Amino acid sequence: MKRLLAVALGILTAIGGFLDAGDLVTNAVVGSRFGMSLAWVVGAGVIGICVFAHMSGKVAAVSGRATFEIIRERLGPRAAGLNLAASLAVTVLTLVAEVGGIALALQLASSVDHRLWVPVAALAVWLVLWRVKFEIMENVTGLLGLALVGFAVAVFLLGPDWGELAAQLAPQVPVEEDAGTYWYYAIALFGAAMTPYEVFFFSSGGVEEGWTAKDLATSRLNVLVGFPLGGLLSVSIAACAALVLMPAGIQVDAMSQLTLPVAQAGGTLLVAVIIVGIVAATFGAALETALSTGYSLSQYLGWSWGKFRRPAQAARFHLAMILALVVAVAVLATNVDPIAVTEYSVVFSAVALPLTYLPILVVANDPEYMGDQVNGRAMNAVATVYLVIIVVAAVAAIPLMIATEAGG
Repeated sequence: MKRLLAVALGILTAIGGFLDAGDLVTNAVVGSRFGMSLAWVVGAGVIGICVFAHMSGKVAAVSGRATFEIIRERLGPRAAGLNLAASLAVTVLTLVAEVGGIALALQLASSVDHRLWVPVAALAVWLVLWRVKFEIMENVTGLLGLALVGFAVAVFLLGPDWGELAAQLAPQVPVEEDAGTYWYYAIALFGAAMTPYEVFFFSSGGVEEGWTAKDLATSRLNVLVGFPLGGLLSVSIAACAALVLMPAGIQVDAMSQLTLPVAQAGGTLLVAVIIVGIVAATFGAALETALSTGYSLSQYLGWSWGKFRRPAQAARFHLAMILALVVAVAVLATNVDPIAVTEYSVVFSAVALPLTYLPILVVANDPEYMGDQVNGRAMNAVATVYLVIIVVAAVAAIPLMIATEAGG
């Protein structure tokens, strides 16, 4: 049982990364427009985030220190400051979407306008961050998020032609779409899978739980269970949309449309299960992004941080999270679409990714911090390939966003 609960950190991180508010809709959008032809991007993203998180988790376990703290020490305040600015901007932008995503999910359950749920959602996130222990937070939120397995169940209940569905897996641009839009969504999905805050949250969570070199197996278990599970559920959402929405010519532009294939497959009961999963996933993602703002800022500036410390002992850490939540509520008060915010945030994640990935790769190869646990040749080979992919995606992201008008 202890080993099973040990994967909760990975599950929570994966749900926050693959299945936050914008990702839920983006995967449905991709399924409804491109079928399964972009599923390969999710697979590539799963491998990439596993490599990224494994290095970061190993750094935390071996050194006993958070990744951002080491990056500042190893690369200096200027390089680390650029890293901080990029990751913090993307994280706060994502937090805006997650608070809005909770509100949208509660609207699905209650039919009450999501704008009325925004302050309630932010207050609930703050209360959990303020009062609930890290272990309880990760276990409850991560395990409730598993209700999103209902999407995979829905795929089977829809009784698809598996041969036809498998044929869609071939990377190809549909006739009615253009190549630029196809690659724009490919970068968006990749950025969604490898958002920088996931790794800072994961490594900081390892420090919160007191990982040491003896816990490297636990770190690997978190990575190898949590992230592939998030990828599988992500593909299931796209498959539901490809089976039901694409043939009907329905292009997803709201979270409520996620439940249409589920309702057709399993009726009201399965829809209720999915709504529980959506609330848990968006709430978990909001916790993750809010914590990541406090983690990154506190670790860079040398403040006391962590939920293992009482709020009075880490006042600036908690104040940073409160301010981030206030910003999120203020932005949402302008009636901005939280789904649109997250769709932009995943693209900017791809832009910022080289600034966070490269420092972790450098530290993971530094014997001063890692001793004999530095990356092996095989890990470095894979990590280098992904560094090239990440740089290409970062360079192409903004031009494709402009050329396609954010996917049109």
